[in-house]
Amino acid sequence: MKILILGGFLGSGKTTALLRLARYMVETTVSDRENKVIILENEVGEVGIDDAYLRSGGLTVNNLFSGCACCTVSGELVSAAVRIQKEFDPDWLIVETTGIAYPRNMRENLQSAIGLSSRIVILVDAARWNRLLAPMNNLLRGQIEGSDAVLINKTDLVDAAAVEKVESDVLGFEPRAVVLKISALADVPAEVWQKVVGEGHAQ
Repeated sequence: MKILILGGFLGSGKTTALLRLARYMVETTVSDRENKVIILENEVGEVGIDDAYLRSGGLTVNNLFSGCACCTVSGELVSAAVRIQKEFDPDWLIVETTGIAYPRNMRENLQSAIGLSSRIVILVDAARWNRLLAPMNNLLRGQIEGSDAVLINKTDLVDAAAVEKVESDVLGFEPRAVVLKISALADVPAEVWQKVVGEGHAQ
């Protein structure tokens, strides 16, 4: 089972990107497993906000409540991953984090507890980047540091100079990240998802 942790600040467009990414994974992962992709949502509260929308796309969704998986319920995250691997044995487990989570901590928890490595993909909102950068600097930096790929979303709402600044800021936080640009108005090319999931994703 491969794990992809999808993070990003509130309103960055994680759920829409998640559905597109999961569909790409289902369509391109070559295996005979019944469950190609399982989605684990980490919602703060008692009711999953997005799971009905995700299920409408034919994907299996599990919910992880009680708080932020990177800290207060790290044990629940590990237990959920173990249970999903045992019960479903998927090709991919996608963990959709809350908007305040630090995915790098989640990756460390999974690695140290059960020896499973993860890819971290972060979405950032190009339209709100400059407004969020100063008040949320520590959170944004903490989410982006250690990431494998960063998707700059909503590029249709800003000009090229603004997108270039976001990319520069992102690389300042994590120079090794692959930075990709997407928009809800346009189809995301398969080449973008290939870079998101990493080389040799097909099984």
